[in-house]
Amino acid sequence: MTENIKGFNYEKDEDGIVLVTMDMEGPVNTMNRDFREAIRQLAERLEVEANLKGVVLASAKKTFFAGADLKELVTAKKEDAAYWFDTMEAMKQQLRRIEKLPVPVVVAINGAALGGGFEICLACNARIAVDSPAIELGFPEVTLGLLPGAGGVVRSIHMLGLEKALPILTEGSRMTPTQASELGLVDELVDSTEALLPAARAWIAKNADKALKPWDKKGYRLPHGGIGEARNANTLAAAGALYQVKTRGLLPAPARILSVAHEVLVVDFDTALRIESRALVELLIGPVAKNLITANFFQMGQIRSGASRPRNIPPFQVNKVGILGAGMMGQGIAYSCALAGLAVVLKDVSLEAAEKGKAYSRTLLEKAVARGKITEEEKENTLALITPTTEVSDLGGCDFIVEAVFEDVPLKAKVTQEAEPLLAPDGVFSSNTSTLPIAMLAQASAHPEKFIGTHFFSPVDKMPLVEIIRGEKTSDETLAKAFDFARRIGKTPILVNDSLGFFTSRTFITYIDEGSRLLQEGYDAAFIDNMGKAVGMPVGPLTVFDEVSLELSRRIVAAQKAIGIYGKGSDRSAAFAVAEKMVTEFGRGGRHHGGGFYEYPPEGKKYLWPGLVDAFAKPGAEISQQDAKDRLLFRQVIEALKCLEEGVLRSVADGNIGSLLGIGTPQWTGGLLQFVNTYGLQNFIDRCNALAEAYGERFLPPRIVAEKLAGGELFV
Repeated sequence: MTENIKGFNYEKDEDGIVLVTMDMEGPVNTMNRDFREAIRQLAERLEVEANLKGVVLASAKKTFFAGADLKELVTAKKEDAAYWFDTMEAMKQQLRRIEKLPVPVVVAINGAALGGGFEICLACNARIAVDSPAIELGFPEVTLGLLPGAGGVVRSIHMLGLEKALPILTEGSRMTPTQASELGLVDELVDSTEALLPAARAWIAKNADKALKPWDKKGYRLPHGGIGEARNANTLAAAGALYQVKTRGLLPAPARILSVAHEVLVVDFDTALRIESRALVELLIGPVAKNLITANFFQMGQIRSGASRPRNIPPFQVNKVGILGAGMMGQGIAYSCALAGLAVVLKDVSLEAAEKGKAYSRTLLEKAVARGKITEEEKENTLALITPTTEVSDLGGCDFIVEAVFEDVPLKAKVTQEAEPLLAPDGVFSSNTSTLPIAMLAQASAHPEKFIGTHFFSPVDKMPLVEIIRGEKTSDETLAKAFDFARRIGKTPILVNDSLGFFTSRTFITYIDEGSRLLQEGYDAAFIDNMGKAVGMPVGPLTVFDEVSLELSRRIVAAQKAIGIYGKGSDRSAAFAVAEKMVTEFGRGGRHHGGGFYEYPPEGKKYLWPGLVDAFAKPGAEISQQDAKDRLLFRQVIEALKCLEEGVLRSVADGNIGSLLGIGTPQWTGGLLQFVNTYGLQNFIDRCNALAEAYGERFLPPRIVAEKLAGGELFV
């Protein structure tokens, strides 16, 4: 007997087992309005099915179930709270009806089951999955500012106990079927998709008496007990402390998960499900979830799928890469290229320097071997791809050359003219520069249409972003090739137009500059750095200034002044003035120059240089924490808006993803431009004007905000 519930195929065999195959409209099964109706009809149909012996839930898609419909969720508003609570409760009630059927329900997992998809699996009596490392299971909701709201928090704790469940709920990590099986969330593994349904039917035949879930039986007790058990109380306390350390209280989802977990230990199963729904809705209608979903899902997908890549240009195949300069950046780029299977020519002025650059890859690969990530053979094969050299001729036939020498225009021009003639006929020459305009550097090129900027971030092996900068004469074909190269080596590329500092450096320097201004105004250095961290930046502005080097900043500014380009990007005058004073008056050039704002003892933790008090402190200087935090954040947001207004940014998505991956913009904002959307455009204008009145014209809101507001638009 076969029938159809919209999106579900319903088939009962002669043994009384119903096979329900989810095949919803679209490329994946999604927990949307159609699903909610289909699951309601399915529950009703199964409850009246005569001679029912068991149910197998399967998927016709390669992905078992993709989770919630984020396009639907991201539209939720505060006034919709009651609707979403009722909607979640209604859907969970259908899952409970299926869970309470008097026959076993087995799910056959043939592909990824994440978020809502995995929650459906937990509502079944048994989970049988294909044993493939390509299949991902788990709850990534926390990475989107949400929590598992279709029973995931409640069921995982009831199945595993609090201690084992919390990490998979609060970290958003993804498991292979093997890992899920070891944890106790998958009951059986099979070798192939073809083996799934026979295994599911066999499980039903052997376990006809296991229809009732443990929590629906009399006398049930939570694994490891409730809140009264010391181990549970200790686990919650430790998790709460860890949450504060990792998120600084800026991401609400982990805190709400912990709150719901506490309630799971206190109340009955169905009451806990309602509490879980309420917590999800609170997150759903808040700004952080909207920011994270917009950036980490929609805009990240937009960037990685090539939305900004020029159209109608065939994919570019890179086989051989040349890298000029084996220093910190060059060696990192070489490693990333070799790891992607590309042949690399690593050139420097001495063979010793080039060999040292290759040794960086050896060190990283040996660590990977020690952790069991790769084999010794894989390590050696990867290292064999890197050829250290001093000979320009070895660059012959390179498809892509990356110049990674010091930020000096004459030096960059020299190596460009030496290496460019050795490119393959359709090859691309790029400069890894963090500030210098590409149009200026391209003047040394015989083929400026094939010249482009590729700004990598340090350390290259860890930083996922590449900022691709289009020069005045860079062709669409070159732009597309640079995009393909970045994706080939596993990086996320944003495409921007030319300017001094481009987008990321131009924007990030405002963070350092504003921190320097606060220091000049006499505020305590520890307070300044703490306010940077309090707003969500990875480290404080003075700490990062020490890391990038006050002395190097002085040299870069001096070089820019010498060629007449200083002052054309963002205002860094305070940072330059502070660096000048620190170096010339006190001989403190930064961490790698013997110390800067901080002392760095060989043993023990760094500490603030005591001389800062005499050098900058002003008794009586007062500022509220909120003003300090807003100054450090708003300077960056305003500069990002100027980049969009001036056409340096080619899209809002490039700005948000670039700021999150390259600058370290706080995750809760969803990126510097997305922040304005949920802060409120009028609120943003008002706050900027208040800051400008109190602290200076640099805080005046760019006109693009008022233009968007007048048009009833957001930054999308």
